[in-house]
Amino acid sequence: MSQLSHFFYNGPLVENSIVVLDDDTSKHIWQVLRMQEGDRIALTDGKGNIGEGNLLAVERHKSKVALDSISFQERASEILHLCVGFTKNNNRNEWMLEKATELGVTAIVPIAASRSEKAHFRLDRWQKILMSAILQSRQHYLPHLADITSLKEVLKQYEHLPQKFVAHCYNVESRKPLSGIMKPGKETVLLIGPEGDFTEEEVALCIDHGFVPVSLGKQRLRTETAAITACAFFNVVNDGEV
Repeated sequence: MSQLSHFFYNGPLVENSIVVLDDDTSKHIWQVLRMQEGDRIALTDGKGNIGEGNLLAVERHKSKVALDSISFQERASEILHLCVGFTKNNNRNEWMLEKATELGVTAIVPIAASRSEKAHFRLDRWQKILMSAILQSRQHYLPHLADITSLKEVLKQYEHLPQKFVAHCYNVESRKPLSGIMKPGKETVLLIGPEGDFTEEEVALCIDHGFVPVSLGKQRLRTETAAITACAFFNVVNDGEV
């Protein structure tokens, strides 16, 4: 299966069924890849299901696939919830979404904090970026992209998790390097502040809710860079690879 071209299919994958691919996927198969009837492909629904089958028809707007094999891939046990203050620059937000997905993040939660800038939430476009990223990285689970959520709601939502971190730039002596204290095999939530960081009061509130203050290195990072750095740390701790 690893040699097959993979595509996203937003629907049920059923053995011995025929599915019709959407316009964008059909156009890519027909115009870019120049695939032909009989070529074998794989489909994923972003929920762990993988279908294999042969192309029955290759058309610009409506290609069809005859599925003959369905399998299921268990979700990785390493789970990371990335809660981050999005910026008003959508190019930077989209880069972060793409790279965090490629690195296997489980959930992405845009935080509304005191210094958050107003981000234009483009759900349809952002979902397509996530879909493309899981195909690029040969994954079969689409990250959950939440609505913009207040910091207080985030703290409440994740209060039960065993491993909780908040990255900030205040009082270097009180922070610990994330790479040194993150433990493998634990479901983890990490908070990254907006441009300008969390306020000191917000950091104190996070600590009161059991979040450990951490640093991501000596350099002062942009929001999206900090988010990707944290995802990479998480991967290194859990499997030694990025």
